[in-house]
Amino acid sequence: MSPLAKCLVRYGEFHRDGRNVLTHALGIPMIVLAITVLLARPAFEMPLLGFAASPAIVAAALAALWYLQLDTKFGLLMTVLLAVFISLGKAIAAISDAAWLGGGIALFVAGWALQFLGHHYEGRKPAFADDLRSFLVGPLFMVVEALFALGLAKNSSARSRLPARGRAAARWRR
Repeated sequence: MSPLAKCLVRYGEFHRDGRNVLTHALGIPMIVLAITVLLARPAFEMPLLGFAASPAIVAAALAALWYLQLDTKFGLLMTVLLAVFISLGKAIAAISDAAWLGGGIALFVAGWALQFLGHHYEGRKPAFADDLRSFLVGPLFMVVEALFALGLAKNSSARSRLPARGRAAARWRR
């Protein structure tokens, strides 16, 4: 099984209940956006590169490298999505101090509330309690879930499914 498949299957084991997956589909993007908003400041000029960098850009670049080493195709997609979140986070942070700090914190708290509500439905602790890489796998898992739900991702091992639902992560199991 590929490293990508192992990550998705393991994460999927903690996310079998449809209500949990739904709360994650809402909460994970909120958390990612919150992080990019909160880390959008301070920005520091990079004159040789021609742009201003921020802690959000550094964090997203490190995450993108991890996604790319896991799988090139999904890594490129995650890199593009992270760039979109960086742009949104930068725009929100530029509105005002209240939008930056208040909006960032509100998104972060609401996103995590949804995560814990989902795991209440699941009746199981979050995956990150056992493996901190789950903080990176979560956004990837939700993207893969969306691609499978839309019929945009195909995999030859799609025959295998977890018993609770036709979960996208199970399609990676061999």
